[in-house]
Amino acid sequence: MSDSKKELPDDLVKFRDSYVEMFGTLPALPAARFEFSGEVNPEFLRVSEQLRKGAFYSDVLDMKTTQLILFGMLLAEHNTVGAQAHAAAARKAGASWEELHTVMQLAAATGALWAANNGGALLKGLRDKEQGGKP
Repeated sequence: MSDSKKELPDDLVKFRDSYVEMFGTLPALPAARFEFSGEVNPEFLRVSEQLRKGAFYSDVLDMKTTQLILFGMLLAEHNTVGAQAHAAAARKAGASWEELHTVMQLAAATGALWAANNGGALLKGLRDKEQGGKP
């Protein structure tokens, strides 16, 4: 392997350009991945981008809906950078502020309810164990 930069093959350039189309710019994380993986292991980059293409561009969900879902998922994962990028992409795809806020509400509720549901089940299990399995 050499340290000289290689030009990306045309198919990888198209994948890279899809970020600019989606976000209006090539975000820093994908940019670094394209630069590094494009040099070190372009086949892995190709496979990962094919996965992204299959998930992000479907005949079932339109781009606005896809971006709203990604925004909510990334909020729930505490991924601020990704959530902000996909919120902007959702706006670019036609999402209203109200739609984005509703997705934020859903992410907040699922985060809170996760702790309540799992904490409640954990505590019930502990209590049942202490009581010898008696509810």
